Amino acid sequence: RQQITAGVRHPPLVGSSPKMEALKDSIRQIAHADCSVVILGETGTGKELVARMIHDQSPRSSNRFLAINCGAFNEELLANELFGHEKEAFTGARGIKKGLLETVQGGTILLDEIAEMPLSMQVKLLRVLQERSLLRVGGNEEIPVDIRVLAATNKNLKEEVEKGTFRLDLFYRLNVMTLIVPPLSERREDIPLLCRHFLDKFNSNRSAPIREIDPAVLDVLTGYEFPGNVRELENIMERAVALSKGP
Repeated sequence: RQQITAGVRHPPLVGSSPKMEALKDSIRQIAHADCSVVILGETGTGKELVARMIHDQSPRSSNRFLAINCGAFNEELLANELFGHEKEAFTGARGIKKGLLETVQGGTILLDEIAEMPLSMQVKLLRVLQERSLLRVGGNEEIPVDIRVLAATNKNLKEEVEKGTFRLDLFYRLNVMTLIVPPLSERREDIPLLCRHFLDKFNSNRSAPIREIDPAVLDVLTGYEFPGNVRELENIMERAVALSKGP
């Protein structure tokens, strides 16, 4: 209800621990800077949610936010998705296709799993960031792009640079600011708040809502390491609500 009243389009970061409060403060400061940001954190910590919050609090909030997983495509498909293609650029290209970077004009794109991007694609992305323009696959016309680029990864990019799997020049271009999303094991005091948040979320599908969580259950959850972080806790809560027989 508070989100709807305040006009918030996406759920906020749930947590009041010192690390989460510091993260929220950093998001507020960075949002208006309109610079590239690298978001680091373990799998399941909520890196995409952080990116969405940066977008929603930025001057670009009225425009599109788009997240794309760089590890989900091979090099050829990723180039086609990001940059688009011209008619007859390859067999089967019957018309012009705008790339995702074009469709986010004025908005924000999150390149998730940026460390999985092939080196040759890193060169092309670096050029877009430097020139603020792109070439569609098979094209020779420069297309201006006005986008904010955020990048997320669960890997240490400096180590990837040292191993030669990530370009140093792209690292510096993207890493204007860095945000680190803490794992759930470092903010255990937020687990009861998150449990309540997920309980409210999954209660909406029940005819008889669950009103309370057994304190003994919360004690067990608070002592658990959560290798899957918030995503794992959400899964546990969804399963518990689904299996519960009473309010």
